[in-house]
Amino acid sequence: MAGDANLNELGEILKARRAELTPRTVGLPDTGGRRVPGLRREEVALLAAISTDYYTRLEQGRIQPSGPVLAALAHALRLSDRQRDHLFDLAGRRRARHRRPASQKAHPQLLRLLDDLTVSPGVVIGRRMDILAWNPVATALFTDFAKVPEGRRNCVRILFTDPSMRTLYADWRAVARDCVSHLRMEAAKYPEDPQLISLVGELSVEDSDFGRWWGSRHAPSRRAGVKRFHHPVVGELVLDWDTLACGGDPDQELVVWTAEPGTPSYDGLRALAARAPGRPRRAHGRSGP
Repeated sequence: MAGDANLNELGEILKARRAELTPRTVGLPDTGGRRVPGLRREEVALLAAISTDYYTRLEQGRIQPSGPVLAALAHALRLSDRQRDHLFDLAGRRRARHRRPASQKAHPQLLRLLDDLTVSPGVVIGRRMDILAWNPVATALFTDFAKVPEGRRNCVRILFTDPSMRTLYADWRAVARDCVSHLRMEAAKYPEDPQLISLVGELSVEDSDFGRWWGSRHAPSRRAGVKRFHHPVVGELVLDWDTLACGGDPDQELVVWTAEPGTPSYDGLRALAARAPGRPRRAHGRSGP
């Protein structure tokens, strides 16, 4: 456990660094009306995806932060590696020395499965819920992923930033909250992944729902279920979805949406497949921003 003196010093460092930054330097809008220079406490908390009350107690030296919280704060406050290490020392935490995750490519086995999916939409999801590959029916159902810059080709980012997703999903809020829960599990596996921290900070600033759900303790998302869609071309679809794990890479999986043959939803998928000729597409060589 860190002593009171160390936690007080940690709080003073956070406070001093907060005063050195401006909203513009961290990508936030400057709303004006500041009595003192620097960032507000609630702005730092938003960037780090923690509550303002929790951050306030950190500055007051009243609580010992966890490693992932320290990593998020170091990123939010643009600390150098030396400053970051000092925070971990003061908090009595050992900084995890994670290797930078290798670039991901869709596993050949999953790509073969995509090749065989002619009516059912399929998407290969990697770390941080990055989109590694997709088939033509997925393009027809969701969006043209090939037109999304590779560094921004991420399920959660698209779900929260593409307005068409909010009308495509019949219950967008439930879907989005489940995705946030899944992303939290990714953060638990890779607490110091800078790309994941950047993604969380970006979406916390852009969408208040994301920030609120990220700070909650929503139950982990399921790996199968039913989704309802309001598609602008084929109308309502009720699709079962399943997640297939990849034995060759535990950090990627194939998500497939299917419909019972002979149902209106199956006919809708066939209509989408007819509008989307071509072969599966994939990311080229790396994942994440």
